[in-house]
Amino acid sequence: MTAKYSCVTHRIIAIMSGVEKAFSYRFYPTTEQESLLRRTLGCVRLVYNRALAARTEAWYERKERLDYIQTSALLTQWKKQDDLQFLNEVSCVPLQQALRHLQSAFSNFFAGRAKYPNFKKKRNGGSAEFTKSAFRWKDGKVFLAKCNEPLNIPWSRRLPDGVEPSTVTIRLNPAGQWYISLRFDDPRELTLQPVDPSVGLDVGISSLITLSTGEKIANPKHFNRYYKRLRKAQRSLSRKQKGSRNWDKARLKVAKIHQKISDARKDHLHQLTTRLIRENQTIVIESLAVKNMVKNRQLARSISDAGWGELVRQLEYKAQWYGRTLVKIDRWFPSSKRCGQCGHIVEWLPLSVREWDCPKCGAHHDRDINAAGNILAVGHTVTVCGAGVRPDRHTSGGQLRRSRKSQK
Repeated sequence: MTAKYSCVTHRIIAIMSGVEKAFSYRFYPTTEQESLLRRTLGCVRLVYNRALAARTEAWYERKERLDYIQTSALLTQWKKQDDLQFLNEVSCVPLQQALRHLQSAFSNFFAGRAKYPNFKKKRNGGSAEFTKSAFRWKDGKVFLAKCNEPLNIPWSRRLPDGVEPSTVTIRLNPAGQWYISLRFDDPRELTLQPVDPSVGLDVGISSLITLSTGEKIANPKHFNRYYKRLRKAQRSLSRKQKGSRNWDKARLKVAKIHQKISDARKDHLHQLTTRLIRENQTIVIESLAVKNMVKNRQLARSISDAGWGELVRQLEYKAQWYGRTLVKIDRWFPSSKRCGQCGHIVEWLPLSVREWDCPKCGAHHDRDINAAGNILAVGHTVTVCGAGVRPDRHTSGGQLRRSRKSQK
């Protein structure tokens, strides 16, 4: 590489022993179980919101910072109030876990890793976390606290032999579907046999990803498949009186369509990422700032539907599980504008240009394939010499545009 490239912070995901995992299953509670679980979710939401309000009020009125211990003491007082006696009817563990999650949210906020915590809303469903003291694992069945019968879980895959879950999380999605997540430490060695191929990935919209091998994976565009049904359901919802039974039925219909879109997207991404992990030893991809990208109103829906963030997330943990290497290069690297033959960087290359000729060596490039090849080349530099590459900011097109504006 030429001298105008400097070191860049990179991230390589490698295998670890004793990986913590979580398997999620859909389950079907009985009438009694559903009643108890709904009350539990409501109490968790109430405790979380009251604690958040108390911490916010303490800071703005008295400049005091309440922590988990103080909010836990408040919870004890709330349980003694006549109008909050129903808090004693559910397990206390999910309520305490809600306070711990709030403490984590504030810790992330003060560390600059997240925004200020928001209040929980009933329409989002909700979740409740049970630690070992609030559930029982017996003969491959889950018994929650205050429930005499095990949960009806159609096991799509079993937990490893001799493994018991350490935490159980119950979740109700907006579509009215119940899910349970079992967290456990997997002692198995799942490392795949080493293979030779390495691949660079360039994400896109028309093609979901383009491989450095020249293969293009089409974007299924799941949202477009359900768009007409969703628009019809949303139009019907808008005509209903908010809060009525018909409004609730229409809302549920909209939520189910959204859930179908989400399930289809995740299923496709799981199949794709599993294939990439099995076929390649090293996978190189750009670090993406999806939150910034979706600010573009013209591309926001297409970017969200593509699921780039979920794609990277799955590659990360599957690489960790199966002994593969995932390399993230800096998103400012001009992978599309750099000639893969001679290294020349063109100053301007709009998104509408899908093929271009290098003005220096005359090589003809497919925009996406050329970008994927450049990404792979940078990834090899990271894995071989331990350093990434990044162009000087004044050579990038974005910085050129900023400098031109400043000169005016």
